[in-house]
Amino acid sequence: MSEQQQADVIVIGLGPGGEHAAGRLAEAGLDVIGIEAELVGGECPYWGCIPSKMMVRAGNLLAETRRVPGMAGRSQVVPDWTPVAHRIRDEATDDWNDQVAVDRLIGKGGRFIRGRARLTGPRRVSVNGQELTARRGVVIATGSRPTAPPVPGLAEVPYWTNRNAIEAKERPESLLVLGGGAIGLELAQVFARFGTAVTVVEALDRLLPVEEPEVGGLIAPVLEREGIEIRTGARAVRAEHDGPTFTLHLEGGELLTADRLLVATGRRADLGALGLDTVGLDPAARAVPTDGQLRAADGLWAIGDVTGHGAFTHVAMYEAEIAVRDILGDPGPEADYRALPRVTFTDPEIGAVGLTEQQARDGGLTVRTGITQLPSSTRGWIHKAGNEGFIKLVADADRGVLVGATSAGPTGGEALYGLAVAIQAQVPLDRMRHMIFAYPTFHRAVEAALADLG
Repeated sequence: MSEQQQADVIVIGLGPGGEHAAGRLAEAGLDVIGIEAELVGGECPYWGCIPSKMMVRAGNLLAETRRVPGMAGRSQVVPDWTPVAHRIRDEATDDWNDQVAVDRLIGKGGRFIRGRARLTGPRRVSVNGQELTARRGVVIATGSRPTAPPVPGLAEVPYWTNRNAIEAKERPESLLVLGGGAIGLELAQVFARFGTAVTVVEALDRLLPVEEPEVGGLIAPVLEREGIEIRTGARAVRAEHDGPTFTLHLEGGELLTADRLLVATGRRADLGALGLDTVGLDPAARAVPTDGQLRAADGLWAIGDVTGHGAFTHVAMYEAEIAVRDILGDPGPEADYRALPRVTFTDPEIGAVGLTEQQARDGGLTVRTGITQLPSSTRGWIHKAGNEGFIKLVADADRGVLVGATSAGPTGGEALYGLAVAIQAQVPLDRMRHMIFAYPTFHRAVEAALADLG
């Protein structure tokens, strides 16, 4: 076998985690081959994190101008979707250009192959008919794809995924959103703020069902005041498309129609085509099982969405760094997900970290909770319009530490940071109570939530 067909490490999938791992290993002097079938950088820079938050930012600015009459005068801003669409197409793709990312890897000493790869055995990879061998091992970082529920007729209609919504050059007059999770609600609110008539359909009994029940109780009335129709506990039983109209049939007989249908019911790693069976792993599994150093088998590491620890860029980057250390033989701590943060970038912004109250109870902990409403805080009173939110703390009463927290409000994701540190470092509650919380800030509401813990 020629040297050209060998490398120290082969990285399959160059999304945020894979690109980071390949670049770090190449900088460390290893011979690295990075393989990507689509755009280098993955979902985040082209359709996910970056462009969607451009849309959110634009929608938030519109919302703030509409709050002006109640605070400082009259606003005459008329929403225009065109600048938003142009900014996403021009800036997001320019800043995170695929070729720039490829050149960056090559500049660090790595090699790049465009193609769809699969394992053919331990430390062996096939791509574009070429057989490659990794001397140290292979890193799997192939991400995930949007999934759709088994609603009759849905597979036959040209529905949108988040990618289509992000790429839209014109906003639809009306939009059905199937799925009341983070992606569905972020996009629903953005389009509604630009004048689209939006209806959100969620099969479970509340929006953002993986979060605390109080989150659904907070966000639903906010969205409804902005004109978004909400259907929770509503199961779609059929989807149809006739000319310009999409129709969803709901259980119970209600019909919903719109110009577009966005399906935002989650993502799933597609492991079937990776050849996992050749290394003793189950290709039908929902995720690749890994140990604390992200090892999936001898000479095989998995990072990012494929591990099942959360479809978040920050998880992929965190896991990539652990895998890199292990490959290089550097000491370091094992993966620790006790303080895994997540943020839904709606307005109000929903930040959460660690366990929900129910998860803590299901885990057998002796649970105490504390909650305070943001409008009752000094900063919330000052903020007034758009000040909806709360801080909720979940504590393990036996150990006297936080195990979970939710920070919902105008800066929910930013205010989450201190709570994440407290959970990660297992800071005693008594020590947190003796902290000095800056006045008047949103995060000062943590002090009131601690008092409510008792």
